[in-house]
Amino acid sequence: MAPERYVSEEPRLVKARRTLAQHINRYPAKLLAKTGLSPDVLTILGLLIAIAVAWILSTGRFFLGGFLVLLSGAFDMIDGALARATGRSTKFGALLDSTLDRFSEAALFLGLLAYYANQGSETEIILVGAGLVGSMTTSYVRARAEGLGLTCEVGLFTRPERIILLAIGLIFNQMLVVLWIIAVLSNLIAWQRLFYVWQQLRNGRKSGG
Repeated sequence: MAPERYVSEEPRLVKARRTLAQHINRYPAKLLAKTGLSPDVLTILGLLIAIAVAWILSTGRFFLGGFLVLLSGAFDMIDGALARATGRSTKFGALLDSTLDRFSEAALFLGLLAYYANQGSETEIILVGAGLVGSMTTSYVRARAEGLGLTCEVGLFTRPERIILLAIGLIFNQMLVVLWIIAVLSNLIAWQRLFYVWQQLRNGRKSGG
C-alpha cells in the first residue's frame, strides 16, 4: 500500500509571487519561442553565463558583475516559461533546470569566495560560506519534502530574491550588508521549511487517527 501523501494549501504569498513571475516572463518567453530555441539550451546558456560572471566577480569587478548577475538570473527564470510557451515541458527538463540553477548560484558564491579569499577578508568569507550553505539547504529541504509527497513552497527569501539582492549589493557596493542578509535569511528559510514539513506530518498523523 502506498504511503499516505499529506498536502497542505499553498501559501497565498507564494501563489501571488508565482503568478507575478509568470506574467513577467510570459512575453519574453513568447518572443524566444519564435526563435525555436530549446528550453534546455536556454538553461545551459544560463549556467555558462553564471560561470563567466563568477570569474568576473573573482576579479573584483562588482559593478559589472551585478548587472550580469541579473542577466544570468533572467535566463534561469525564463527557461521554464519558454518550456510552457512551447509545450516542451518535460520531467527531465524540470530536473535539469533545478539542478543547473543550483550550480549557477553556487558558481556565483564561489566567485565571491575566490575574491574575498584573495583579499584575506575573513568576515566576508564566512558570510559567503554561510549564504551558500543556507541557499543549498533551502532548496534541498523543498526537494526532499516533495519527494515524500509534501508541499514545501514556504518562505519569501528564495532564489529570485537572493539573486536580486546580490545584484543590488554588487552594483551599489554594499556587499557586507547584503552578505549578512543572505547568510541569515537563507538559513532561516531552510529551518522554516523544515518546521513546515514537520507540521504537515504532525497534522497528517492527527487526522489519520
